[in-house]
Amino acid sequence: MGYYYYGFDPTVIYILPAILLALYAQIRVKSTYAKYEKVGNHRGLTGERAARMILDRNGLKNVKIGHVAGKLTDHYDPRTNIVNLSDGVYDNASIAAVGIAAHEVGHAIQHNLGYFPIKARNTILPVVQVSSQLALPLIILGFIFSAFSFFIEVGIILYAAVVAFQIITLPVELNASKRALRSVYELGCLDEEETRSAKRVLSAAALTYVAAAATAILQLLRLITIAGGGRRRD
Repeated sequence: MGYYYYGFDPTVIYILPAILLALYAQIRVKSTYAKYEKVGNHRGLTGERAARMILDRNGLKNVKIGHVAGKLTDHYDPRTNIVNLSDGVYDNASIAAVGIAAHEVGHAIQHNLGYFPIKARNTILPVVQVSSQLALPLIILGFIFSAFSFFIEVGIILYAAVVAFQIITLPVELNASKRALRSVYELGCLDEEETRSAKRVLSAAALTYVAAAATAILQLLRLITIAGGGRRRD
């Protein structure tokens, strides 16, 4: 393995910037959420109530709202047609709770409107669920057993699907936040200043998706570089 020197892999520098970005994103989202989960909104609306208002206004009375355990575990499940809100969002009347609840409702609206990026993401999701489990093991096997070097190429192709998924996720999440901020302001769930605060929460969350995409892209470039070096040595 010519890319390793005294046990150190110099290609790790490829993903170092993304790792640092991911760490920063996690710190930022936690600190921003912690700040605004303690600031109440002027109407005293809980995340559940704001979500119901936005859903009803968009003709989605059939979409239910569920309560899930955990912190920042909020998500919309298109299979059950339920917007699931976490402990700190469901019955919390904070700015952060309303912003996050509205964001998840944004995904329900995307599904209802047939928003292309979310349809594309859902189409490749089954492939990504498999490829994300197989990609790195195949690449490692390819390096260990030279007779199976074609595993490296297969693994890289599978990992490319993961990268595509991360890239497609970006417009999905950004659009959901845009819909959320517009809805909470137009419906009066939050006033102008509160909407700006909610935007800070959602922008911090969006940065984690940017970091995930950057990490996936740089990791793919790293794997291609390592594979190319291995072929030249052969």
